[in-house]
Amino acid sequence: MAKRHKIFPPLEETRSVRIRRAIIRFTVNLFVLIAACMIYYVVFSALFDTRREYELRKSTEKLRTEYEALTDRMTLLEDALQSVTERDRNVFGMLFEAEPYYLYEEDSRWSDMERLREMSNSELGKDFLERLDNIETAISASETRLNAILTACRNMGDTLNRIPAIQPVINNDLTSLTASFGERIHPFYKTLTQHDGVDFTVPEESRIFATADGIVADASRRASTSGLSVVIDHGNGYETHYNHLSKLLVKKGQSVKRGDIIALSGNTGLSLAPHLHYEVRYNGTAIDPINYFFMELSPDEYAQIIRIAQRGMQSFD
Repeated sequence: MAKRHKIFPPLEETRSVRIRRAIIRFTVNLFVLIAACMIYYVVFSALFDTRREYELRKSTEKLRTEYEALTDRMTLLEDALQSVTERDRNVFGMLFEAEPYYLYEEDSRWSDMERLREMSNSELGKDFLERLDNIETAISASETRLNAILTACRNMGDTLNRIPAIQPVINNDLTSLTASFGERIHPFYKTLTQHDGVDFTVPEESRIFATADGIVADASRRASTSGLSVVIDHGNGYETHYNHLSKLLVKKGQSVKRGDIIALSGNTGLSLAPHLHYEVRYNGTAIDPINYFFMELSPDEYAQIIRIAQRGMQSFD
């Protein structure tokens, strides 16, 4: 029997196969490891929080709790504010038999903005040119009137100082004026009567100012209803009256200048509460004093004090 010899592959081929198998084994193991890590991360993230996630979760829960507490507190404050507002309205109605006034009307700028946003470019241009023409016309007319007023003022000279032109009290925010000129409800008789002046609610012993140059025509307790009063004759048909005072600082026949302190406010005579009743008379006829505050009021402030005056329906005297 012939003897067989075992045949071995070349050495180079065996080493190449081993290397290829090792690379395949490493690649498979790498993918398995990556897949295992991903599965571990997904499972761990779903079941457990990291330290950062735990802190964020606790912070979120705390913020949610605080937000709910603040919401409840805001609701309580809104209810309390509504209750206070209703109480104040009821008190104002009982005292003055009128609705409370508001310093500013509802702003219409938002509606104007919406109207402009709906317009096309050509419509906007046309609207702009129309408004510009109206403004130029109004400016021209205002300049003409202003020049006429300036000419008249120059011709008047010192007599301009004898026209009432300021408020008789310090009323920077304008809210001290509580009753205007015209028919108002009398605080004691509860009937509609003519109110010949305006009422300023100021604390007792507030300073009262002369509203124009003139001569003190009277400074005394004129009547039981007016209380302690001052009357100034301005020499050009104008007279100003200051009633319900607590103390007189001028005498009959004394010359005064606009802005001089002539008295202190009070509650004398037939008066509901401490206030100043102020009148302007021209040739013996009472006229609305609000039109004689022009020296210290801007146009916006004048419009505001008109709105305030229209709210009050009950006088203080």
